[in-house]
Amino acid sequence: MAIESLNPYTGQVLQRFSALNAPAIEQILAAAHAAAGAWRTTTFAARAAVLRRAGALLRERQDELARLMALEMGKPVRDGRAEAQKCAACCDYYATHAEAFLADEDIQTDAGRSFLSYAPLGVVLAIMPW
Repeated sequence: MAIESLNPYTGQVLQRFSALNAPAIEQILAAAHAAAGAWRTTTFAARAAVLRRAGALLRERQDELARLMALEMGKPVRDGRAEAQKCAACCDYYATHAEAFLADEDIQTDAGRSFLSYAPLGVVLAIMPW
């Protein structure tokens, strides 16, 4: 079964994609799981560098991305640019603050020491319509 990307204004087929079969999906999920394991041990500084690079790429390619959003979603180009800039700002924000957000938090209990610790759980698969 082919999956088509359509221009919502003209109805023109922009691209056709082949649907993946179950073994291909399992292989992709296994690769994502392996990558998540490596990411789990990556330092916050290295993670922040990846996020900052993602933000820089979003800014560098904002015009291209805005045109793509216009073609695929019917979004005005200026709104597409704003969305790319917003996403870049989110990358920068989490690059700066993630380590503090995910730091262990001491909790008052009767135990010698209690704390809340954040740990990555793994891969999340999300199918988005946009």
